[in-house]
Amino acid sequence: MKQYNKLVRDRIPALLTGSGHKTVSKTLVGRELLAALRAKVDEELAEFDTAPDDAAAAGELADVIEVIIAIARQRGYDEDEMNRLRAVKTVEHGAFGLGYFLIATD
Repeated sequence: MKQYNKLVRDRIPALLTGSGHKTVSKTLVGRELLAALRAKVDEELAEFDTAPDDAAAAGELADVIEVIIAIARQRGYDEDEMNRLRAVKTVEHGAFGLGYFLIATD
């Protein structure tokens, strides 16, 4: 049996079972789920970094966003609240589109 030991999207176990695979899985909750989601962010960013083309990279970024939304939900925030907070921070401090890299200040 091939080992994965990673968080997967909700429908993956059923899809695998439906296609004839035997699976072993468990449901994570609380801190264990948050830790797995945090690891998933790293996994998805690594997949983004090695994406062979723009279409694959876009798909990996969509996965990153999905994981971030899941983390927010686990912490009690919904997607609308996160977008509101994001908008407030953008108005107050800007976004990251200009590429400013602060070296130092006194």
